[in-house]
Amino acid sequence: MSDTPTVLFVCVHNAGRSQMAAGFMSDLSNGAVEVLSAGSEPKDQINPIAIEAMAEVGIDIADNVPKILTVDAVRESDAVITMGCGDACPIFPGKRYEDWALEDPAGKDIETVRRVRDDIRGRVEQLLSELLPARA
Repeated sequence: MSDTPTVLFVCVHNAGRSQMAAGFMSDLSNGAVEVLSAGSEPKDQINPIAIEAMAEVGIDIADNVPKILTVDAVRESDAVITMGCGDACPIFPGKRYEDWALEDPAGKDIETVRRVRDDIRGRVEQLLSELLPARA
């Protein structure tokens, strides 16, 4: 792992969970982690309820754009965090892989999305403490 670890967050649509996780990682790491996100079947826009839920905690993901998962993105990452994309993510030896079982916020009300958001924040904080233990 380099001095600046790269984390890739992957979900099916790259419109909710992975975007929220990327937003938290970017914010909480203060640039100490390079953050990527992608989806196996990306939507054309970020879930507006996810944007609203993140804005409530001071993180703006409104200008983000869903991206397709590429082999290069996985290859370039030190840690790959999947959230319901199943076997769509290629596996490379020597990388850290985690699958976070999170409810899909697509089509859900704001209360549900807030619960998912808060769950993601806790997981990102834990991952960050493991990637950068001296900062914890």
